[in-house]
Amino acid sequence: MIIEGALSVKAAIKGKNRNIFEIYIDKSKKSKDINYIKNLAFQDGIKINFINKNEIDKLASGKSHGGILAKVSNRMYQDISDCFNENSFVALIEGVEDPFNLGYIYRTLYSAGCSGVIVNKRDYKDFENVILKSSAGAFDLINIYQSDNLQNSIEFAKNKGCVVYTAMRKDAISYFECDFKIPVLIAIGGEMRGLSKVVLENSDKNIYIPYGNEFKNALNASSAVAAISYEVLRQRLSIML
Repeated sequence: MIIEGALSVKAAIKGKNRNIFEIYIDKSKKSKDINYIKNLAFQDGIKINFINKNEIDKLASGKSHGGILAKVSNRMYQDISDCFNENSFVALIEGVEDPFNLGYIYRTLYSAGCSGVIVNKRDYKDFENVILKSSAGAFDLINIYQSDNLQNSIEFAKNKGCVVYTAMRKDAISYFECDFKIPVLIAIGGEMRGLSKVVLENSDKNIYIPYGNEFKNALNASSAVAAISYEVLRQRLSIML
């Protein structure tokens, strides 16, 4: 497959989660990003082809490539153990189908310090370029485990010392009341179907996001992820000061 743009290509090289066969650069382009990518490629022994802009345009599917593409394999995913560390912040994302939204979620989680993401096993091959671009490269940098058994994945998290919080308003406490300084797994579902029964039944505590106005509808998943993940980051930064 072909990935497009400096952010995507840099992330693919740095993430080391896919094979990179060759890189294509518009030979008329000069920039810090291109020089940086050239250095990364040289260190990893990746072939670079300097070609004309019209050749780049023929290879690309869009117009926002900025003169740089890469021919790569599909993304390789991590083992579940890779998502956990000494103070895990793991997200379980369920029911988010739109590749743009999934990319925004990975972007937010990675920037907030998430150690890994658990998603249902699915073939994303046809959408990887969109996910990678909308994530600003985070899709290739964050640890992602594709689970075919969410109950087993949650049990694994509990055995690693994680408290499991689920974004569900029924019998819930405000997420401001949660202790996110300890190892946590936070489960957030898409706004259409929410979280599955198996995830909810294995939760330690339901949490909700307080609103500033009377509003009966759920936030979309990427907004909920942003609110909760940055509360996790805020609390964890507070103990470092």
